[in-house]
Amino acid sequence: MTTATRPEARSGVRGPDKFAARRIELATATLVTLAELGYARTSLREIAQNSAFSHGVLHYYFRDKLDLMAEAVRIYEDTCVTRYDEAVASASTAEELRAEFTTMFVGTLAADSSLHRLWYDLRNQTRFEPSLRDEVGEIESHRADMIWNVVSRYCELRGRRARLSKHLTYNTFDGIFQHGLDNLLSGADTELTRARELLDEAFDAL
Repeated sequence: MTTATRPEARSGVRGPDKFAARRIELATATLVTLAELGYARTSLREIAQNSAFSHGVLHYYFRDKLDLMAEAVRIYEDTCVTRYDEAVASASTAEELRAEFTTMFVGTLAADSSLHRLWYDLRNQTRFEPSLRDEVGEIESHRADMIWNVVSRYCELRGRRARLSKHLTYNTFDGIFQHGLDNLLSGADTELTRARELLDEAFDAL
């Protein structure tokens, strides 16, 4: 991975808050391009060619494409967390929460498959890029919290304690999601139905 002095350290003009805001703006604007191209087929230069920003601008704010990918994925995951939090807050029964979560789970699997593929692409790169592990670990922790927030509220509404631990619950739901995504991307039209069936099994196991 390339290394460089961080721009905020080189310049006394831009404060950390302004720098962070600009990173968010750039990562959000290039998210679709990143999701379409993925890790293997991109460089900052290629991303710039498919966006309204120059290579120089992207390189100023991001160390490399992995830095940009991590920021973009973090932004998208924050949006997902907000959606599920709203479902938890609005549900008045366990059945309502389960149905709403399943609809959102399967819906985002189909509608945002390229964005989710970007997350798993980034997570896989931690095997080769140790410097990414802290950032990816933070995103993974937020994903686990998101799932556990739904599951613990579901069990609370049922008046029961969860039989699975937080870690096992996340691995179960993440496994269903990743398996569904892989098969959906390979053209398996029945995978959304299968994902619903597996979610039902997972909720019954709780």
